[in-house]
Amino acid sequence: MLKLVKEFREFAMRGNVIDLAVGVVIGTAFGSITNSLVKDVIMPPLGALMGRINFSDLKWNMIEKHDDVAAVTINYGLFIQTIVNFLIVAWAMFMIITVMNKLKRKQDTGDAEAPPPPRQEILLEEIRDLLKK
Repeated sequence: MLKLVKEFREFAMRGNVIDLAVGVVIGTAFGSITNSLVKDVIMPPLGALMGRINFSDLKWNMIEKHDDVAAVTINYGLFIQTIVNFLIVAWAMFMIITVMNKLKRKQDTGDAEAPPPPRQEILLEEIRDLLKK
């Protein structure tokens, strides 16, 4: 049992797991921000431009409400909001990855210049060239 606990502690304390946990927390917060952006900032003006439509109210009633039984609806307006939300998150992730790739390329090109060979190697190459002649 102690071995299992020790292995789990080693697994949980590795850098990748911590990075993943931080990514999940930041991603969740980012999701909340984009949900609010779509719901509270983007969709109201879009609905106003389309004739004062509230997208969250757009639905198709399959079965009307009867007494204590709730109506059965397909909420396509909320689905449209979710699609807009996804597109914003996907665009933001694309931009972040694009910037990271550019920074990585800059870093890679900066390291591409090899240092000059050691003096011994240069002398051995000169001796080799002289022996060939």
